[in-house]
Amino acid sequence: MHRVMAKLSKCSFCGASQFEVGKLIAGPDGLFICDVCIGKCVRAIGQEFFQRAATSGNSGECDQKKCEKSGEDDSLSVVKRGDTPFSFSVVSPKKLMKIMSANVVGQEHAKKVLAVAVYNHYKRLITSGAIGGEHVVKKVKIPKNLEDVEIEKSNILLIGPTGCGKTLLASTLARALDVPFAIADATTLTEAGYVGEDVENIILRLLQAADYNLPKAECGIIYIDEIDKIGRKTENVSISRDVSGEGVQQALLKILEGTTCNVPPKGGRKHPEQEYVCVNTKNILFICGGAFADLDKIVRERIGKAIMGFRVTPDVRGHEKSEEILKNVHPEDLIKFGLIPEFIGRLPAISVLDELTGKDLCHVLVRTKNALVKQYQRLLALDGVKLTVKKNAIAWIAKRAVEMKTGARALRSIMEGMMIDVMYRVPKNGKIIEVVVEKDASVEKIEPRFVTGERNSAVKKRKKNGKSVKSVAARKPRRRNS
Repeated sequence: MHRVMAKLSKCSFCGASQFEVGKLIAGPDGLFICDVCIGKCVRAIGQEFFQRAATSGNSGECDQKKCEKSGEDDSLSVVKRGDTPFSFSVVSPKKLMKIMSANVVGQEHAKKVLAVAVYNHYKRLITSGAIGGEHVVKKVKIPKNLEDVEIEKSNILLIGPTGCGKTLLASTLARALDVPFAIADATTLTEAGYVGEDVENIILRLLQAADYNLPKAECGIIYIDEIDKIGRKTENVSISRDVSGEGVQQALLKILEGTTCNVPPKGGRKHPEQEYVCVNTKNILFICGGAFADLDKIVRERIGKAIMGFRVTPDVRGHEKSEEILKNVHPEDLIKFGLIPEFIGRLPAISVLDELTGKDLCHVLVRTKNALVKQYQRLLALDGVKLTVKKNAIAWIAKRAVEMKTGARALRSIMEGMMIDVMYRVPKNGKIIEVVVEKDASVEKIEPRFVTGERNSAVKKRKKNGKSVKSVAARKPRRRNS
C-alpha cells in the first residue's frame, strides 16, 4: 500500500516521482517538492541575496530582514557592481575631431570644444583611478605641489539654431568613445511631486544604456536637449510655481555638479517604500544643447548694436548674422534669457554653432557618412535599382532647405516629397533599372526620370552571351496533359 502511494506522489514543480529523485518532501494540501527543485531554489535565492547585499552596501542579515519586512521582491538585483573599474582608452582630441567631421559638416569650433572637454574629462578619470585604462600621463612625474590638486569636470553648453547638428555631435562622440550615452528631453521634466518626469529619470536612462552596469554608467555621457525650454517664463516674480522652468533648473544643480542621487530602477513616480539605486554623478559628463531663440536680440542690446528707425531696411538690420552676434554671449545674457546664475555656473564650456549654409547642406546630402542621398541609394539598391542624383538637383535641394530655415532637417522633408512617387513605382515595375534625379532648366521643379530595362542580372548575363529569354524558354519541354 505504501509503495502504491509513493508512486502516486509526484513533485508539484517538475512532476518527477519519488523513484526519479532522491527525496520528496510533503507539504500542506497534498503538495510535494523534490530535492532537485530545492537545490535550484537555494542557488537562485543565494545569488539574488548576495547581489542585493552588494548593491545596498549593507550586511546580508540586515538586508534580509528588510526584505522580509517589506514582503516585496527587490529589483536592485539587476544592478551589476564589478570589483574592477570600467576600462577605457583615451582618444586624442585630433582623432575625435576626425571622427566627428566624418558625420557632421562644419561646426569646427564646437567640435574642438567637445574634443578637448571629453579628452580632459576621461584623462582625469583614468589618472585618478576612477576608471581603468592606460595613459601616457601615468608615466609622467607630476610635481609635488600639484599632486594633491583635484581637477573638476567641465560640462558643456551648445547654443545653435535647429538642425545644425547639436544632437548628432553628442551621439557621434559617444559612439567614438564606446561609453554609455543617453539623450534626455528637458521639456518633459518637472519638479518632484508634479505630473511629469523627475530629473532622476535622466540618470535612469544612462543606467539602462549601460545595461545596469553601475561603474560603467557612472562614467557615461548625458545629452540634455532643449535646455532653453526650462528657462524662466518672465523676470517678474510669479504667484504660481514654475514647476517646469526654474524649479527644474534648481533640481538639476546638484546632479550637474556631482552628487549621489537615488534612482528608481524601474522608473515611475517615487514613493517612500521604494528601493533606489544610488548613482554618483561626479564622473558623468553633461552636454546641454538648445536653440535659444531670440538670444541674439539680448546680446545686440547689451553690446549696443540694436538698430532703430523707420527707414531701416531688413538687409541693414540683419547685416551681422545671429551666430556672429551669439559668439559674444556672456552669462548675463543667459540670465536675462531665463537661466539662473547657479545653473550657468555649472556649464563653464560654452560653444556657439553656426547656421548651415547652402554649401554645407550639399555636403550633408552627399559626402557625410550617413548622407541622405546614400540612404536612398541603398533603399533602391535593395530593389535592384540604381539612383543617380545630378549636381544641379543637389544645389536646388540645398537652396530650398536654406529658405525653409530648419537646417538639415529640411533636407529630409524635401527628399521625402520628391522621392515618394519613385518609392511607390519602383517595387511594382520590374523594368525600371535606374532613377535619374535632375533639375529641369525651364521649370523650377525636379522630376525624376526612369530608365527601363531588364533588372534581373541572370537575364543580362544570357543576353550578353547571345541567348535571349524567349529562346531559353522555348527549349523547355512542355508538360503533356494526362
